[in-house]
Amino acid sequence: MSSVCGSYYGEDGVFVAGFTCPKADSDAAALFCCGFNNLKYCCDDPNSFFPYDFGALVALSVAAAGVLTLVVSQCILCCLIITTAPRRLDNGLELQATGSTLSPQRPGPSPLSAPAGPQDLKKPFLRGKLDCDNQPPGP
Repeated sequence: MSSVCGSYYGEDGVFVAGFTCPKADSDAAALFCCGFNNLKYCCDDPNSFFPYDFGALVALSVAAAGVLTLVVSQCILCCLIITTAPRRLDNGLELQATGSTLSPQRPGPSPLSAPAGPQDLKKPFLRGKLDCDNQPPGP
């Protein structure tokens, strides 16, 4: 039993002459003509549509889905980081202008020429000594 694959023009426009299945250089069980209008080949299953191994197609599909998942998750993480980032840098100091109203001139430097900086820093320790057993005695 054999079947005939008619001639056709390939994907690149080259004319391919007709042939009978099985071909001399192919598997003897490939008795059927399979394929499309621009690609024909001999196969052992008359319902076969692709001349490629399905295992490779499945592996490529899984790899493409994995890459797509990574790209989407990176985009979501970047959006979350950008939207939840603080709007301004908080260094813990309150920077407010002290004495916004002008008072009468006092002797000494004027408020405009006074050095700028935080005026009331909070001291972290209320006493000068730490509560440690190995601290040297005070003066």
